[in-house]
Parts: sequence; structure tokens; C-alpha cells
Amino acid sequence: MKTLITIATLMAMTLCVQFSNAQEDSGSNKIENLKAQKENIITTEKDALKKEVEAINGQLDANKITIEEAQKLKEEAAKIHALNIENRIAIIDNKIALLERNGSEYLNSKDPEIWIGIGAKDREEGDLLFGVKVNTGAEPKIKYDRRTTSGLVVAFGLNNAIVDGQSLDDSDYKIAGSRFFEIGWFWKTRVFRNTNFLRLKYGISYTSNGLKPTNNRFFVENGNQTELEEFPLELNKSKFRMDNIVVPVHFEFGPSRVRETERSIRYYTGRKFRIGLGGYVGANISTRQKLKYRENGDRVKDKIKRDYNTSDLVYGLSTYVGFGDVSLYAKYDLSPIFRNAEIDQNNVSLGLRFDL
Repeated sequence: MKTLITIATLMAMTLCVQFSNAQEDSGSNKIENLKAQKENIITTEKDALKKEVEAINGQLDANKITIEEAQKLKEEAAKIHALNIENRIAIIDNKIALLERNGSEYLNSKDPEIWIGIGAKDREEGDLLFGVKVNTGAEPKIKYDRRTTSGLVVAFGLNNAIVDGQSLDDSDYKIAGSRFFEIGWFWKTRVFRNTNFLRLKYGISYTSNGLKPTNNRFFVENGNQTELEEFPLELNKSKFRMDNIVVPVHFEFGPSRVRETERSIRYYTGRKFRIGLGGYVGANISTRQKLKYRENGDRVKDKIKRDYNTSDLVYGLSTYVGFGDVSLYAKYDLSPIFRNAEIDQNNVSLGLRFDL
């Protein structure tokens, strides 16, 4: 029996020596791999810096930034990536130092950690206990771009009204003189986690829709009806304006430029085609009319603010088609301009939209 125990002990010692040698080889391989990673870090950071510089040059070519701003952005990017290289290489150097000082089993890795030993109970019975411990090592998770971003929207252009039984050629309002304006804040959220083709765009906006009547007319409120009548004097200006607060919601479609690194994925929609389909709902917060004319040689300017029987609830459809930050923008009020009107009039707008 003692002879068997002695033989088993010698076998265990031999295996320990073999595993020790294997660990030394493994440690050497790990150190070589870490040194190779240092070169890869430098290459990766340089490639990332190159792409950022190309993006900055693209903004400069598009006149979105000045030469001074471009130079500043390039210097900041170069500084960031230089620090990235310095910090990441320092991490690798520390790992190499730990391996050289403590051996390959000290650091977690995807290589199996092998141990061999004899448990207390097994020593009494003379049995050898071999064990293998495997550390799988979790893969680093890729961090996707922020799901939601935000920005400023500004739009302006021509405004008019669609009247039942009447074409725009016969409109009661001046085509060039009637205008709209919009300014607001929007949020844009990726609908799907791992693609940016479909986005939900929503926000809050202030809109102003102006109408300039033709043929020296102005709006008069007669009970529950608001009608155009000829002004008794010659008008230099007649303008009717409705101010609203609305909540627009659009589904935005379009490709994105993707930038991938070892740990992140970013989506960029700049200089890409996009189309938005949706609508809006809100409230009329103010209605006013401005008149300018001469009376007895004096210049008179009247600013009249009243209800004018305009709809309190405003809602409609809107769409935009564009490239980059600029789009052609159209919206149509499904709600009539005036309540209880004998003939419905619906506001319509066409212009340019800027998502900044």
C-alpha cells in the first residue's frame, strides 16, 4: 500500500512540474499577446482619429464650421486619442508587470486555469484529486449610440388657405405676402435598438400662420361669423395672424452613416437623405389683425387682438423631405381656421425646415 502511495505521489509531482512548465509557456504567450495588443491599440486609435478628421473636413467643406473651428476640433480630437493611447497602453503594461511578477494564473483570461491537489480526506485514503477550473472571461459589451437625441427646429415659408370650391389661383389671400414661421425643440428616438433606419421624431413648437387679404379687405367679426369686408380707406397693410403651440410627431426614414469601434457603434444622419411623415396637434394661443392706413393725412396703425371665431384646437398633417439638416416642409390644418363658418377654410403652408 505504501508503495502505491509513493508511486501516486511521484506521479502527482511529475504532473505538477508539467503543469508548471505549461503555465510558464502560457504566461510567455500571454505577455507576447499583450505586447501585440499595444501595437493594435496605436493602430486603432490612429484610424479613429483619421475618421474624425475626415468628418471635420466634411463639415468644413459644407461650410458648417469655419477653418478656425475645424482646426480646434482637430486639435481636441488628436489630444483625446493621444490620451487614449497613453491610458490603454498603461493598462497593458500593468498587466504585463502582473504576469511577470505573479505568473499567468494571476490574471483572469479565457485560457483555463489548471490546478492539481490532494484534498484532506483524500490524503488519508491515499487517493489523488485532480481538478480543472475554467474562467471563460466575459466579452466586452458593445455600447450602442444614445437611443434619443434632441435639437432645435426652425421653419418658414409661404402660407395660405384652402377654401371649399376655390383654387389657390383664386385665393382671397396674397400668395407671396402670406407667410408662416415655426420654432421649437425636438427629440429623436431610434425605434429599433440596433438600427437607425426608422426614427420617431417628436417635440413642441411655436407656429405663426399669417394671411394677407387681397383687394383692400380686412376681417370683420359678425356674431359667430368672421368675414372679409372692404376697408373704407386705402390700406397700406392688412395682415391676419394666428399663433399656436403644437406638438408635432413624425416617423423619419433614411439611411445613416455608421462608425464602429471596438466598444461602440455610432450613427450619423448628417448629409443623408431623409423623409418625415406625421402630424401635429395643439392650441391656438393668440389671434390678431394688423391694419396700416392714412386718415386725414395721419399714419394710423391698428393692432386688434380678439377671438375672431378661430378654432381653439389646431391639428393637421405634415411632411418633410430633405438632405442633411435642410428639408422641404409642408403642413395642412385639418381643423378649420374659423369655427361655424359657412365655408370651411383650412390653413396650408410650404417652406423650408432646418433641424439643427
